[in-house]
Amino acid sequence: MSRHPLSTGFFALALSLASSASVPAQAADIRNVVIVHGAFADGSGWRRVSDILTAKGYKVSVVQQPLTALKDDVAATRRVLALQDGPAVLVGHSYGGMVISDAGHDGKVAALVYVAAFQPEAGESLAMLAGRKPVPDAPVDAIKPTEDGYLYLDPKAFPAAFAADLPQAESNFLAHAQVFASKGAFTAEAGAPAWKVKPSWALVATADRSINPDLERDMARRAGSHVVEVAASHAVYAAQPDVVAQTIIAAAESAGH
Repeated sequence: MSRHPLSTGFFALALSLASSASVPAQAADIRNVVIVHGAFADGSGWRRVSDILTAKGYKVSVVQQPLTALKDDVAATRRVLALQDGPAVLVGHSYGGMVISDAGHDGKVAALVYVAAFQPEAGESLAMLAGRKPVPDAPVDAIKPTEDGYLYLDPKAFPAAFAADLPQAESNFLAHAQVFASKGAFTAEAGAPAWKVKPSWALVATADRSINPDLERDMARRAGSHVVEVAASHAVYAAQPDVVAQTIIAAAESAGH
């Protein structure tokens, strides 16, 4: 009797890949790290963290999501997760925390790391969370709108609001290399967050002037995250890459056993 044509060749491989994609990550040696950058930035600022992790044997991928809509950014993250060859730690900075809270449901995600990031509950948006506990003495009108519905951080306010502990030349470069974010990304409401079903870590930047550090603490406490605090600006990944990398490693080692 001949075998069904879908059981051989390309189609068998496709079916195998489709079925394996939905299998949850199991306890195993975790060597993959996927990083989701925040708004008003891109993934290049994570180079130092990536270098540290790579030197320790981790495979690092950085999502360059479009910041056009929360659903688009989640889709971009899932696209990168699909390329991983095993379980991964999913890392999100700032607005990236909104993204990983959704994308973290992916079966390949073993742990979540929030770096100076938003950790929403279902129904909460970034704008809602930020308004709940504003940053004391934040630069006035630092976030500017464009005519077509995007937002950017005024380059004049960027160093103080985002990267006060970086050299002036570096913060100026970041200010003029920022990725604009759609207003819709900031007002989109989160679904059921992955931190309810996956272990999570939260790094609180105690000198953050983009997200109130007390808000970071409140969200981490609500999520039951393992908390690490460091004296750093919102750009903690650039200012304190060793601490950020070590937090990611701690998540990988804990979730992998």
